Amino acid sequence: MMKNIYIALSFLAATSATNLMAQSKATKTADKLFTQFEYVKAAEAYLKLTSNDATAKVDPYVYKQLGDSYYNMFNSVEAAKWYEKAVATPQDAETYFQYAQMLKANGNYEAASKQMVKFASKKPDDARAKAFGTNPNYLSKLQKKTKNYDLKKLDINTEQSDFGALLNNNILYFATARNMTRKNYGWLAEPFLDIYQSTYNADGTITGADALTELNTKFHDGPVTLSKDGKTMYFASESFKDNKFEKDKTKKFKFGQVNLFKATKTDKTWGNITPMSFNSKSYSTSNPSLSNDAKTLYFSSNMPGGMGGNDIWKTTINQDGTTTTPQNLGKSVNTEGDESFPYISQDNTKLYFASSGRQGFGGLDVFELDLTKANSEATNLGAPVNTNRDDFGFTFYDKENLGFVSSNRENSDDIYKVIPVCRLNIQAIVTNEKTGAILSNANVTILDDKKTIVANEVSNERGEVVFEGECEKAYTLTAKKSGFETGSFPIAATSRTITTNVAAKLNPTPVIITEKEIILSPIYFEYDKSNITEDGAFELNKLVVVMNENPKLVIFAKSHTDNRGSDAYNANLSNARAKSTVQYIISKGITQERISGKGMGETEPIIDCKEACTEEEHAKNRRSEFLIVK
Repeated sequence: MMKNIYIALSFLAATSATNLMAQSKATKTADKLFTQFEYVKAAEAYLKLTSNDATAKVDPYVYKQLGDSYYNMFNSVEAAKWYEKAVATPQDAETYFQYAQMLKANGNYEAASKQMVKFASKKPDDARAKAFGTNPNYLSKLQKKTKNYDLKKLDINTEQSDFGALLNNNILYFATARNMTRKNYGWLAEPFLDIYQSTYNADGTITGADALTELNTKFHDGPVTLSKDGKTMYFASESFKDNKFEKDKTKKFKFGQVNLFKATKTDKTWGNITPMSFNSKSYSTSNPSLSNDAKTLYFSSNMPGGMGGNDIWKTTINQDGTTTTPQNLGKSVNTEGDESFPYISQDNTKLYFASSGRQGFGGLDVFELDLTKANSEATNLGAPVNTNRDDFGFTFYDKENLGFVSSNRENSDDIYKVIPVCRLNIQAIVTNEKTGAILSNANVTILDDKKTIVANEVSNERGEVVFEGECEKAYTLTAKKSGFETGSFPIAATSRTITTNVAAKLNPTPVIITEKEIILSPIYFEYDKSNITEDGAFELNKLVVVMNENPKLVIFAKSHTDNRGSDAYNANLSNARAKSTVQYIISKGITQERISGKGMGETEPIIDCKEACTEEEHAKNRRSEFLIVK
């Protein structure tokens, strides 16, 4: 709502010439109100022209002006209603685009697409038209975007506009129209904006709302940005503060702009207010964002040299406080539409900004640009940060792990707390500790803090396993592969989204080699069975490794049973076990000439049970041994 004064000035400049051509005596009063940004009263005046005589033909110009008036007030229902009548006769390209925006704000995406087709036909070289032509059905993908944030409306909001929240040293600064003693501004029939501050408490509550009287004027003031120490502020105000304005003698009206100013804090008082050198009475500069090192100031402006509408610009702040010539951020950020409300992340790696020219849900959407990657594409933050209404003024604070965003999703500009959805992304790579070789097909088990198995995975050809855990919960990852010792790796709990990289390095299982035999961990068989168990295969794989490393090694496998059953039965069973053992080794690529075996039945027990064996003792007797032949 009220933020429109910071993003619509370029639109007015672009449409004023066209509007003048259609003005008449009948529209003189309404036109004057429109050019003076008195949109509430202008709409009322234009409405009278549509109701004087129901049978009279209304000039399409009036419909267009009504649409534009409501567009600037972001009354999407009324704007769409009058734009529909206006486009019954040919209009300029931007009218079709604005009509599409209002239709999207009303959730009527199918009708919005039809208007975008008309817009694209009139402005085929426009970046917005090209984006629509390339991806006209972008919305379904955008709606499926992973939710990364939760939102909570702040208690400090009022029925008037509140937006542009910035947190600095436990103080929350914002712009608001809550001062009802102030004169109303005709744009929305709300009081002029002031800069306010609240206290951000340790428990996350926000209390108080006090005006910064030393900064506020009778004009619009805010939003703001501050240096890390909280002693230097850059803020938006009107150019009247610096005695910069243009006169229209015929309308007896002074046209001002939104400009940027700098203030410094001494003790608890703001003073030493100075205008920025690049301010002008001919264009706006607004919505500042200062980098954490206080060396770069980002802002929005419709100054000459931009790409259309309001663009995001930046200037370098020198040690003596002077600034360099503003630099446009180019097409990676800006479009022929409006880009505004920049915010540079605390580590200078991400730029957040609001745009009406990029593909979104409707109105202004918040986008993120990764500044660390060349040719990076700005991405839509998705729902619930963005809606089909205006969403803007996104800020985020790493230490507090929260942010703020402004939105008129409930028909008035309000401030919302942004709370990241916490995700624990576990990425493990299983490797050989000794050689560093990737281990594919390793069995990876993830257990939660109660030792309950929550996932069983197998590492891929790159040795990778990926798992998404829950925040505030610790995990243990175990990796197991034949020929290696099982590894266990703890994963700490987290309270914020993080990617935990687990280097699951497994040690090759030690194998004892004597002059006479190769000693593995016991290979046991189940009672009355001859098939190789999972544990048995795990041990036999070690033998395969040894034989591959020693190609001249020849092994004789002896298989034993316990003393239950007849001698003949046990002889046959042990032969079957010996055969299974030999066949398994051969199946792993060892030639038949290098491995043979024989069943010994119950003739060579480890434990000689003269009377009766326990189950554990029986199991020890059911074994295999591996003798070195040569």
